[in-house]
Amino acid sequence: MKFKKVPMRMCLGCRESKPKKELLRIVKNKENVISIDDTGKAHGRGAYVCKRKSCLEKTIKGRKLEKVFEKAIDPGLYDMLRMRMEDVDEE
Repeated sequence: MKFKKVPMRMCLGCRESKPKKELLRIVKNKENVISIDDTGKAHGRGAYVCKRKSCLEKTIKGRKLEKVFEKAIDPGLYDMLRMRMEDVDEE
């Protein structure tokens, strides 16, 4: 019996590798537009963040998205990401 390989990605906040489906993907497309990728299949450079508020806050504080995408991030994107985060921080 063959098992399907689960794609793993690293969270920018906590730096832990987790299954791709457990993370939120932020993508910069060819037109340099940065957005949240709900499908996980949009074309462009992608970065991943856990669905925990603490990981998002570490990402924002360290300006990690700016470094990955080499571009200033619109504060509205951070607000949209905050709304999608889970309120409960485990660990």
